Amino acid sequence: MNTIIKLDTISQYNTLKGVETQHPLISIFDNSKANALPNYCRIHFGLYAIFLKMVNCGELKYGRNTYDYDEGTLVCVAPGQIIETNNNENYQPLGLAILFHPDLIKGTSLGKKMGQYSFFSYDSNEALHLSIKEQQIIKDIYSKLEYELSQSIDKHSKSIIVNTIELLLNYCVRFYDRQFITRESVNSDILSKFENLLNNYFQSENTKDLGLPSVSYFADCLCLSPNYFGDLIKKETGKSAQEHVQLKLIDEAKERIFDTEKSISQIAYDLGFKYPQHFNRMFKKNTGYTPNEYRNLN
Repeated sequence: MNTIIKLDTISQYNTLKGVETQHPLISIFDNSKANALPNYCRIHFGLYAIFLKMVNCGELKYGRNTYDYDEGTLVCVAPGQIIETNNNENYQPLGLAILFHPDLIKGTSLGKKMGQYSFFSYDSNEALHLSIKEQQIIKDIYSKLEYELSQSIDKHSKSIIVNTIELLLNYCVRFYDRQFITRESVNSDILSKFENLLNNYFQSENTKDLGLPSVSYFADCLCLSPNYFGDLIKKETGKSAQEHVQLKLIDEAKERIFDTEKSISQIAYDLGFKYPQHFNRMFKKNTGYTPNEYRNLN
Protein backbone atom coordinates (compact mmCIF):
# COMPACT_ATOMS: atom_id res chain seq x y z
CA MET A 1 0.00 0.00 0.00
CA ASN A 2 2.88 2.33 0.73
CA THR A 3 4.71 1.45 -2.47
CA ILE A 4 4.52 4.16 -5.12
CA ILE A 5 4.44 3.09 -8.75
CA LYS A 6 6.40 5.62 -10.82
CA LEU A 7 5.17 6.03 -14.36
CA ASP A 8 7.45 8.33 -16.35
CA THR A 9 6.89 6.98 -19.85
CA ILE A 10 3.93 6.06 -22.00
CA SER A 11 5.22 2.50 -22.45
CA GLN A 12 5.36 2.01 -18.66
CA TYR A 13 1.71 2.98 -18.27
CA ASN A 14 0.65 0.91 -21.29
CA THR A 15 2.43 -2.13 -19.86
CA LEU A 16 0.62 -1.67 -16.55
CA LYS A 17 -2.73 -1.44 -18.38
CA GLY A 18 -1.93 -4.14 -20.93
CA VAL A 19 -2.46 -1.98 -24.00
CA GLU A 20 -0.39 -1.60 -27.16
CA THR A 21 2.03 1.32 -27.48
CA GLN A 22 1.20 2.95 -30.81
CA HIS A 23 3.19 6.13 -30.20
CA PRO A 24 6.04 6.74 -27.72
CA LEU A 25 4.61 10.04 -26.44
CA ILE A 26 0.84 9.54 -26.39
CA SER A 27 -1.59 6.76 -25.53
CA ILE A 28 -5.35 6.57 -25.84
CA PHE A 29 -7.45 3.54 -24.96
CA ASP A 30 -10.82 2.32 -23.82
CA ASN A 31 -10.56 1.27 -20.17
CA SER A 32 -13.11 -1.50 -20.68
CA LYS A 33 -10.53 -3.23 -22.89
CA ALA A 34 -7.57 -2.64 -20.58
CA ASN A 35 -6.32 -4.19 -17.38
CA ALA A 36 -7.63 -2.79 -14.12
CA LEU A 37 -5.12 -1.21 -11.79
CA PRO A 38 -4.28 -3.05 -8.56
CA ASN A 39 -7.08 -2.63 -6.03
CA TYR A 40 -4.83 -0.54 -3.81
CA CYS A 41 -1.98 1.45 -5.27
CA ARG A 42 -0.33 4.84 -5.38
CA ILE A 43 0.87 6.12 -8.73
CA HIS A 44 3.33 8.96 -9.32
CA PHE A 45 2.60 10.38 -12.75
CA GLY A 46 5.31 11.76 -15.00
CA LEU A 47 2.65 12.25 -17.66
CA TYR A 48 -0.40 14.33 -18.41
CA ALA A 49 -3.55 12.23 -18.17
CA ILE A 50 -7.22 12.87 -18.93
CA PHE A 51 -9.68 10.20 -17.80
CA LEU A 52 -13.36 10.10 -18.74
CA LYS A 53 -14.96 7.85 -16.11
CA MET A 54 -18.22 6.16 -17.14
CA VAL A 55 -18.99 4.15 -14.01
CA ASN A 56 -18.69 4.49 -10.27
CA CYS A 57 -15.02 3.63 -9.96
CA GLY A 58 -14.71 3.24 -6.23
CA GLU A 59 -12.76 5.61 -4.09
CA LEU A 60 -9.91 7.80 -5.23
CA LYS A 61 -7.83 9.94 -2.90
CA TYR A 62 -5.92 12.98 -4.02
CA GLY A 63 -4.12 14.77 -1.20
CA ARG A 64 -6.44 14.68 1.80
CA ASN A 65 -9.70 14.60 -0.13
CA THR A 66 -11.82 11.68 -1.29
CA TYR A 67 -14.00 11.75 -4.37
CA ASP A 68 -16.63 9.15 -5.28
CA TYR A 69 -16.88 9.11 -9.05
CA ASP A 70 -20.17 9.82 -10.75
CA GLU A 71 -20.80 8.57 -14.26
CA GLY A 72 -19.43 10.91 -16.89
CA THR A 73 -16.73 12.58 -14.82
CA LEU A 74 -13.53 13.98 -16.30
CA VAL A 75 -10.38 13.89 -14.18
CA CYS A 76 -7.13 15.58 -15.25
CA VAL A 77 -3.69 14.71 -13.86
CA ALA A 78 -0.40 16.56 -14.39
CA PRO A 79 3.21 15.37 -14.12
CA GLY A 80 4.44 15.23 -10.54
CA GLN A 81 1.08 14.36 -9.02
CA ILE A 82 0.36 11.22 -6.99
CA ILE A 83 -2.95 9.38 -7.27
CA GLU A 84 -4.05 6.76 -4.75
CA THR A 85 -6.70 4.27 -5.86
CA ASN A 86 -8.85 2.16 -3.57
CA ASN A 87 -11.14 -0.02 -5.65
CA ASN A 88 -13.43 -2.92 -4.97
CA GLU A 89 -12.30 -6.40 -5.92
CA ASN A 90 -13.18 -7.52 -9.45
CA TYR A 91 -13.94 -3.95 -10.48
CA GLN A 92 -13.45 -3.14 -14.16
CA PRO A 93 -13.16 0.54 -15.13
CA LEU A 94 -15.18 1.89 -18.04
CA GLY A 95 -14.43 5.03 -19.94
CA LEU A 96 -11.67 6.61 -21.97
CA ALA A 97 -8.07 7.47 -21.18
CA ILE A 98 -5.74 9.92 -22.91
CA LEU A 99 -2.16 10.21 -21.67
CA PHE A 100 0.69 12.18 -23.17
CA HIS A 101 4.28 12.88 -22.25
CA PRO A 102 5.36 16.52 -21.66
CA ASP A 103 7.87 16.12 -24.50
CA LEU A 104 4.98 15.81 -26.97
CA ILE A 105 4.02 19.47 -26.56
CA LYS A 106 7.48 21.01 -26.13
CA GLY A 107 8.13 23.72 -28.69
CA THR A 108 4.42 24.01 -29.59
CA SER A 109 1.92 26.77 -28.86
CA LEU A 110 0.15 24.39 -26.47
CA GLY A 111 3.38 23.80 -24.56
CA LYS A 112 3.79 27.53 -24.02
CA LYS A 113 0.34 27.97 -22.52
CA MET A 114 -0.11 24.65 -20.73
CA GLY A 115 0.08 26.43 -17.37
CA GLN A 116 -3.13 28.30 -18.23
CA TYR A 117 -5.14 25.10 -17.88
CA SER A 118 -5.42 25.38 -14.12
CA PHE A 119 -7.76 22.38 -13.83
CA PHE A 120 -4.74 20.06 -14.07
CA SER A 121 -3.98 21.24 -10.53
CA TYR A 122 -7.50 20.77 -9.19
CA ASP A 123 -8.04 18.11 -6.57
CA SER A 124 -10.00 15.04 -7.66
CA ASN A 125 -13.02 16.09 -5.61
CA GLU A 126 -13.12 19.12 -7.94
CA ALA A 127 -13.39 16.98 -11.08
CA LEU A 128 -15.48 18.01 -14.08
CA HIS A 129 -19.02 16.62 -14.18
CA LEU A 130 -20.19 16.31 -17.78
CA SER A 131 -23.63 16.39 -19.33
CA ILE A 132 -24.53 13.78 -21.95
CA LYS A 133 -23.80 16.25 -24.77
CA GLU A 134 -20.49 17.23 -23.21
CA GLN A 135 -19.51 13.59 -22.87
CA GLN A 136 -20.20 13.10 -26.55
CA ILE A 137 -17.89 15.98 -27.48
CA ILE A 138 -15.10 14.35 -25.46
CA LYS A 139 -15.78 11.02 -27.17
CA ASP A 140 -15.68 12.64 -30.61
CA ILE A 141 -12.29 14.20 -29.88
CA TYR A 142 -11.08 10.85 -28.56
CA SER A 143 -12.14 9.27 -31.88
CA LYS A 144 -10.15 11.88 -33.81
CA LEU A 145 -7.03 11.08 -31.78
CA GLU A 146 -7.66 7.35 -32.15
CA TYR A 147 -7.88 7.72 -35.91
CA GLU A 148 -4.70 9.80 -36.11
CA LEU A 149 -2.72 7.28 -34.06
CA SER A 150 -3.88 4.48 -36.35
CA GLN A 151 -2.25 6.23 -39.33
CA SER A 152 1.41 6.09 -40.30
CA ILE A 153 3.40 8.89 -38.68
CA ASP A 154 4.25 11.72 -41.11
CA LYS A 155 5.27 15.39 -40.90
CA HIS A 156 1.69 16.41 -40.07
CA SER A 157 1.08 13.90 -37.27
CA LYS A 158 2.47 15.89 -34.35
CA SER A 159 0.69 19.16 -35.17
CA ILE A 160 -2.65 17.40 -35.71
CA ILE A 161 -2.33 15.43 -32.47
CA VAL A 162 -1.26 18.45 -30.41
CA ASN A 163 -3.96 20.69 -31.92
CA THR A 164 -6.59 18.06 -31.14
CA ILE A 165 -5.41 17.85 -27.52
CA GLU A 166 -5.56 21.65 -27.32
CA LEU A 167 -9.13 21.53 -28.65
CA LEU A 168 -10.02 19.05 -25.91
CA LEU A 169 -8.49 21.26 -23.20
CA ASN A 170 -10.30 24.34 -24.51
CA TYR A 171 -13.59 22.46 -24.26
CA CYS A 172 -12.67 21.57 -20.68
CA VAL A 173 -12.27 25.30 -19.94
CA ARG A 174 -15.78 25.91 -21.31
CA PHE A 175 -17.26 23.02 -19.36
CA TYR A 176 -15.66 24.19 -16.11
CA ASP A 177 -17.08 27.67 -16.69
CA ARG A 178 -20.49 26.04 -16.99
CA GLN A 179 -19.91 23.99 -13.85
CA PHE A 180 -19.01 27.10 -11.84
CA ILE A 181 -22.26 28.74 -13.01
CA THR A 182 -24.48 25.74 -12.30
CA ARG A 183 -23.14 25.48 -8.75
CA GLU A 184 -23.93 29.06 -7.75
CA SER A 185 -25.35 28.09 -4.35
CA VAL A 186 -22.22 26.12 -3.48
CA ASN A 187 -20.03 28.95 -4.77
CA SER A 188 -21.92 31.56 -2.75
CA ASP A 189 -21.45 29.48 0.38
CA ILE A 190 -17.71 29.24 -0.29
CA LEU A 191 -17.51 32.98 -0.94
CA SER A 192 -19.31 33.70 2.34
CA LYS A 193 -16.97 31.40 4.25
CA PHE A 194 -13.97 33.03 2.56
CA GLU A 195 -15.11 36.48 3.69
CA ASN A 196 -15.58 35.24 7.26
CA LEU A 197 -12.16 33.58 7.26
CA LEU A 198 -10.60 36.77 5.93
CA ASN A 199 -12.22 38.88 8.65
CA ASN A 200 -11.30 36.41 11.39
CA TYR A 201 -7.70 36.23 10.20
CA PHE A 202 -7.08 39.88 11.00
CA GLN A 203 -9.09 39.80 14.22
CA SER A 204 -7.01 36.94 15.60
CA GLU A 205 -3.31 36.48 16.30
CA ASN A 206 -2.79 34.79 12.93
CA THR A 207 -1.04 37.81 11.44
CA LYS A 208 1.58 37.65 14.19
CA ASP A 209 1.87 33.87 14.20
CA LEU A 210 1.51 33.09 10.50
CA GLY A 211 2.36 36.37 8.80
CA LEU A 212 0.53 37.75 5.79
CA PRO A 213 -2.45 35.64 4.69
CA SER A 214 -2.00 33.61 1.52
CA VAL A 215 -4.54 32.30 -0.95
CA SER A 216 -3.30 28.77 -0.18
CA TYR A 217 -4.16 29.25 3.49
CA PHE A 218 -7.81 30.04 2.76
CA ALA A 219 -8.07 27.32 0.10
CA ASP A 220 -6.76 24.83 2.66
CA CYS A 221 -9.31 26.00 5.25
CA LEU A 222 -12.07 25.38 2.70
CA CYS A 223 -10.64 21.98 1.64
CA LEU A 224 -10.09 23.19 -1.92
CA SER A 225 -7.02 23.27 -4.11
CA PRO A 226 -5.55 26.78 -4.52
CA ASN A 227 -6.20 26.78 -8.28
CA TYR A 228 -9.84 25.71 -8.01
CA PHE A 229 -10.46 28.15 -5.18
CA GLY A 230 -8.82 30.98 -7.14
CA ASP A 231 -10.79 30.22 -10.30
CA LEU A 232 -14.06 29.96 -8.38
CA ILE A 233 -13.56 33.33 -6.64
CA LYS A 234 -12.58 34.97 -9.95
CA LYS A 235 -15.67 33.60 -11.72
CA GLU A 236 -17.97 34.57 -8.83
CA THR A 237 -16.69 38.10 -8.14
CA GLY A 238 -14.57 39.22 -11.08
CA LYS A 239 -11.61 39.68 -8.74
CA SER A 240 -8.90 37.17 -7.94
CA ALA A 241 -8.60 35.69 -4.47
CA GLN A 242 -5.29 37.51 -4.11
CA GLU A 243 -7.01 40.81 -4.90
CA HIS A 244 -9.60 40.12 -2.18
CA VAL A 245 -6.82 39.41 0.32
CA GLN A 246 -4.97 42.59 -0.62
CA LEU A 247 -8.10 44.77 -0.49
CA LYS A 248 -8.86 43.45 2.99
CA LEU A 249 -5.26 44.02 4.03
CA ILE A 250 -5.33 47.65 2.84
CA ASP A 251 -8.71 48.26 4.49
CA GLU A 252 -7.38 46.87 7.77
CA ALA A 253 -4.20 48.92 7.45
CA LYS A 254 -6.19 52.15 6.96
CA GLU A 255 -8.09 51.51 10.19
CA ARG A 256 -4.97 50.72 12.20
CA ILE A 257 -3.03 53.73 10.93
CA PHE A 258 -5.43 55.96 12.90
CA ASP A 259 -4.08 54.43 16.12
CA THR A 260 -1.37 57.04 16.76
CA GLU A 261 -0.17 55.19 19.85
CA LYS A 262 1.48 52.70 17.53
CA SER A 263 4.27 53.45 15.09
CA ILE A 264 3.89 52.62 11.42
CA SER A 265 6.52 49.91 11.87
CA GLN A 266 4.55 48.28 14.70
CA ILE A 267 1.38 48.34 12.60
CA ALA A 268 3.28 46.69 9.76
CA TYR A 269 4.50 43.92 12.07
CA ASP A 270 0.99 43.47 13.52
CA LEU A 271 -0.40 43.01 10.01
CA GLY A 272 2.10 40.24 9.30
CA PHE A 273 4.82 42.08 7.40
CA LYS A 274 8.39 41.04 8.16
CA TYR A 275 9.77 44.36 6.98
CA PRO A 276 8.01 47.75 7.38
CA GLN A 277 9.41 49.01 4.08
CA HIS A 278 7.44 46.27 2.27
CA PHE A 279 4.28 47.51 3.96
CA ASN A 280 5.09 51.10 3.01
CA ARG A 281 5.58 50.19 -0.66
CA MET A 282 2.39 48.15 -0.85
CA PHE A 283 0.31 50.80 0.91
CA LYS A 284 1.53 53.58 -1.37
CA LYS A 285 1.00 51.46 -4.48
CA ASN A 286 -2.63 50.90 -3.51
CA THR A 287 -3.55 54.31 -2.04
CA GLY A 288 -1.11 56.78 -3.56
CA TYR A 289 0.14 57.77 -0.11
CA THR A 290 2.73 56.46 2.30
CA PRO A 291 1.28 55.29 5.65
CA ASN A 292 2.62 58.46 7.36
CA GLU A 293 1.13 60.70 4.67
CA TYR A 294 -2.22 58.95 5.03
CA ARG A 295 -2.14 59.33 8.81
CA ASN A 296 -1.38 63.06 8.53
CA LEU A 297 -4.04 63.65 5.87
CA ASN A 298 -6.69 62.16 8.14
